[in-house]
Amino acid sequence: MLRLASYDIVFQEVPGEVTLALNISGCPNRCEGCHSPHLRDDIGEFLDDRLMDGLLATYGTSVTCICFMGGDADPCEVERLALGVREKSNGRLKTGWYSGKPNFPAGCSIQSFDYVKLGPYISACGGLRSPGTNQRMYRIVGEDKVDITAYFQK
Repeated sequence: MLRLASYDIVFQEVPGEVTLALNISGCPNRCEGCHSPHLRDDIGEFLDDRLMDGLLATYGTSVTCICFMGGDADPCEVERLALGVREKSNGRLKTGWYSGKPNFPAGCSIQSFDYVKLGPYISACGGLRSPGTNQRMYRIVGEDKVDITAYFQK
């Protein structure tokens, strides 16, 4: 089960979207130089349907996207929650996922999301804003992954 450590409305994590970013704890990746090492701990309240419904009721009309920041310990649950966001918003809200894994997890469908960031943080490569980054941000269009990483480097 996922835990929500914190959340905020953000404007830079998903291009062109006003995003409710959900910071999920219990990160298994342990990236050296991580900017949010506190999210390695299993902290916060359980991110279940009740909590998700409350967030959607409070912020669902103020944002255009819900982005799961982490959740690599339970990717199937991230996918289930993302599909729930789409259903409960009648497709109005887009969904995103920032994963620290190098590849999209087997057993999940990338089409469950509108945006996906893949790749661990490697300090020598930098984050999405660095031209040498190993991380990639994709916009999911039908069956295609469109690499939009360059958007962050402008």
